Amino acid sequence: MTRPEPALGERTLRRPELRPLWHAVHDRLSSGLPVARVRIGPLDDAQREALADLLGLDRLPDARPSVALARLEEAVTELCGRTVRETVTELVGPLDDRASKRRRQDGERAELWTWLDGHGTVRAQPALAEWAASCRAAGLVGGSPERTRSLLTDALTVLAELPAQAEPLPVFAARVLKGDSHALDDGTRLSTLVLRALATLHDTAPPQSAAGRRALWTRAGVADDDLSATVLVGGLRPSGGGPLARVANVCAEAGQAASLTLAQLRAPGEFTLAAAPAPVVHAVENPSILSLAVRRFGPRCPPLVCTSGWPNSAAIHLLRLLADHGATLRYHGDFDGEGIRIAAYVLDKTPARPWRMSAADYRAAVTRTPQGPRPGRLTEAPWDPELTHAMTEHGSAVVEELVADVLLNDLAVAGLPDVSPTSQGHTARAATRRGSRGGRHATGRADGAP
Repeated sequence: MTRPEPALGERTLRRPELRPLWHAVHDRLSSGLPVARVRIGPLDDAQREALADLLGLDRLPDARPSVALARLEEAVTELCGRTVRETVTELVGPLDDRASKRRRQDGERAELWTWLDGHGTVRAQPALAEWAASCRAAGLVGGSPERTRSLLTDALTVLAELPAQAEPLPVFAARVLKGDSHALDDGTRLSTLVLRALATLHDTAPPQSAAGRRALWTRAGVADDDLSATVLVGGLRPSGGGPLARVANVCAEAGQAASLTLAQLRAPGEFTLAAAPAPVVHAVENPSILSLAVRRFGPRCPPLVCTSGWPNSAAIHLLRLLADHGATLRYHGDFDGEGIRIAAYVLDKTPARPWRMSAADYRAAVTRTPQGPRPGRLTEAPWDPELTHAMTEHGSAVVEELVADVLLNDLAVAGLPDVSPTSQGHTARAATRRGSRGGRHATGRADGAP
């Protein structure tokens, strides 16, 4: 059989009636999967005749024919000496490989969600695992793993910086997000994502109104003013002539708790703690524990900070300030779902370590009050994974007030301060020698010892 002239073969292949064939073949070959037959159509009579001529058929094919790729390969080779792949690439465009692209995208998606699940902020606050799962369920932003990772990175950056330091939202956004003061504006994708994370942490529904969104931002220390953000403290006796040291000492010497504002904490003036031994500062979730401690110990109350539930910017600032000046921090909260989330938040945001917050401590406490309320939604306790299992098993919460006697005994054993004039002078001289040296102390046992 003599082969037609190339020009004649090219004209045959370029007949307008064959366009549906080439587009269908191009689409099937671009799948990246093995192809044996290609179904096309519906074809009109002229297109059926052109296909019959190309394949050398003795009758017209159906309106929706299934064409064997091997037969098409023979016909194309006879006409122009090229392969079908070369022909459709010339007539339609470059072939794709959708199967390989899907495999690559599947790998990128899997890598993205593995990265999110293992991110330090999510692992430090296990309540955020539910938020991470919701992000995964929502899928990729614009179908792009890269865009999704960029958005999630910004959201995690924001969460790591909370609670904020009484900054307006645009100021906070500009500081945290490379100068973009509008990045967290109401209605932006990033703002919505962060608010969903905060709602998950606080076990509330995502806010549906502008007022609800403002309230959640305020709870996170954004747009707080530095006077209304306060933290309760008892028995804190820093040295130095700054306003913070003076206020704290006056209240401690009177056997009273002090309510310190964020403004005082941000501008403490001269402020030091004893150089040696490093002071231990305990922190609790509920004001009632601080009240009991002040009532029991009076002017000799050991240093005790109260977060009053979820810590605001003042509470976190104070704990960090104390750690920066050499204090060892110990934290205790309620044994319920929210208490575990608050504890995880405090331990993530400060160098504090757990204080009587282990599974063994819970079991000992629940035997004393076995008929407590349900613990609510439980998430993992990063410092002791067994704790959540124990709470699930017993199904009972133990609020802090029910173990107040244990906590107060720990404070007594930890040592009551010597508040005599002689000891105060010695402490002041030691603090003067120490100067402003200090660093964060992240050491301490996690077994509940004071």
